[in-house]
Formats: sequence, C-alpha cells, structure tokens
Amino acid sequence: MSLQALFDDLPIPIIQAPMAGATFDALAIAVSRAGALGSLAAAGAAPDEIGPAVDSIRTATDRPFAVNLLVAPRAAPDAAELDAALARLAPWYAELGLEPPAHPNRFSHDFDAQLAALVAAAPPIASFAFDTIPPDAVDALHRAGSYVIGTANTVAEARAWAELGADGICAQGMEAGGHRGNFLAEIDDSLIGTMALVATIRAAVNLPVIAAGGIMDGRGVAAALALGASAVQMGTAFLLADEAITNAPWRQAIVQAGDDPTRLTRAFSGRYARGLENRFMREMRAIEDELPAYPVQNRLTQPLRAAAEKSGETGLMSLWAGQAVTLAEAAPAGDLVRRWWAEAQAAARALSARTGA
Repeated sequence: MSLQALFDDLPIPIIQAPMAGATFDALAIAVSRAGALGSLAAAGAAPDEIGPAVDSIRTATDRPFAVNLLVAPRAAPDAAELDAALARLAPWYAELGLEPPAHPNRFSHDFDAQLAALVAAAPPIASFAFDTIPPDAVDALHRAGSYVIGTANTVAEARAWAELGADGICAQGMEAGGHRGNFLAEIDDSLIGTMALVATIRAAVNLPVIAAGGIMDGRGVAAALALGASAVQMGTAFLLADEAITNAPWRQAIVQAGDDPTRLTRAFSGRYARGLENRFMREMRAIEDELPAYPVQNRLTQPLRAAAEKSGETGLMSLWAGQAVTLAEAAPAGDLVRRWWAEAQAAARALSARTGA
C-alpha cells in the first residue's frame, strides 16, 4: 500500500495536526476512531516515552495514525549568550515573583535518540517539521513499515523532502498556528498562503500533498480537496476539543479572541510561531532579532510560561493558534470530525450543482 492508498482508504480524509502542549494520545485516538487520522505530538516526549505512547494508541484503535517529531538542532550556547538572554527575561520573571532560571543542562530532548525510538516504535506514519532528516533515517523508517511525511513551507522544501524519498508533503500555509516549519529560506520568504502552496507543490512533486493552515470547517476541507490535496490537516480547529490538553487560560483566550487576533513571533521560543497576540509578544517585538534561536529561547521561557499558566496570566503565555481561530468550537473530537465531513460533503454537492457537474 502507498501513502496515497492509505489516504484513499480513510473514511474521512482529515488529519489532526500534532500540537505539542495541546494534544497527546487521547486526541489522536479519538480522531482515528472517528475515521480520520490522529497525530501524536512527540516532540516533548523523552525517547523512552515514545514507544509506550505509540503502543497505547495501537491498543486503543486499529486505525492508522501519525507520530510527529521536530528536527531540533543540538544547542550549545556559551555562558555569555545565556546570561544576556536571561537578563532580557529577568523583568518578566520578576513580574511573576520569580528569579530567572539557572543555565539549563540541556535545551531539548536528544533528537537522534527520539528518532531511534520512533523507528523502533514503527508507527504507520512518521512526520517531521523544522528540517529534513538524513536519507538513512528515511530508509530505516521505510524498513520499519512507516510512511514518511515532511513539512514544507515552500516548493523548494517540498522538493528537498521528495529527493530524500518522503512519501508525502504537508504543505504548511502561512495561516497555520504554532511554529513555522521553514528551513531553507528566512521567514519573509516562507510565508505562502495555503491555497497557493498546495497548488504549487502539487505541480512540483509527484507525491500526496496535505493542505494545512487556516482550515477550520467542512467548507475549508472541501476547498482543499478541490485544489487536489490528498488530505487536510487541521490543528487550531481541535484546540477546544474535549480530548485536547489545552489549558484553561488558553481555552478562555480562544473563546474571547477578537477579529484577526493572531501574529507571528519568535519571542517565546526563538523560532517564528503564530499565536494570539498578547503583551509579551508586543513588548518583545523590538528585540526579537537579538533572541537566541530555538530551542534555547524556548527552554529559557519555559518556567515563565508555566508560572503564567498557573496564575492565569495570559499576557505571558504562548497561546498558539491559527488565523481562523475564532471559528474553533468545543465538542468531542469525534463529533467535530464527523460534522466537518458532513459539511464538506454538503459543500461539494452545492458546488456540483453550481457548476453543473
């Protein structure tokens, strides 16, 4: 079977986006059980946690699912860089009555160890963002029986994944919430809308393309499939799902969001990400270029964000969300998936009547 055949066999060609901090195995299980494709966000998992998490999903459903890793660089900042970064954050920590953290011993889980654990776990699909993986890793995943999906923000990135032997491309449009996956061009040259990106990647590579970014309901699903996407990835649309682990202040901020509330920032993590604009994003914008890259800044702000969550101070939290976040609804994930597919079918029928097809 090919990845395209797997997508063709899905009763509902919707993929739940992997969103670290908002989702884990419960949401992936619910989505796959409903006939769509759930994803496990394993970026924050220790290597020895990945296998058990994959096993728990396999035990709960016989439907296909994906596991996602972020290709994080090995960080080795010097003491002076860390001191400067912590000095910038000191007033924010003081606001919450905290001292800045000490220099961390590590900044993220070891990616090579995570990747080895993923190969050993052999999920149906392994997906990646932030960069490509080595060709021998692609081969190892294929030998284990896993399809490989690479995230692309540009056509060049899609071609890079295709040349490595990836089985599919996740086309992440600029509308998407959370971290940007760009790795070949700077942010300004990587912000392409979902519709344009899906169409141009489909013309450039002979692989299934997944449309991701700004899709929040069945009409968006139908539109993406009409463009030729093999499946549609939805993330922000699941943030209020019953099975999501989105914390209470984040959920409340989504419910109260006004029109066009999101912006891109690298203030929280050192990598550009889209979220609900708040005070931290606004006041750090002037010095964004001075901040250390991911995962260093991400690790240094981790205690700050945790304390802000505990106190309900949303002005200091990373409230990741996509551009159409105001369309998010609270419900069981299975109900959401089935509703979106019914809406997509209704939209397709209406379009067929309008075009006389």
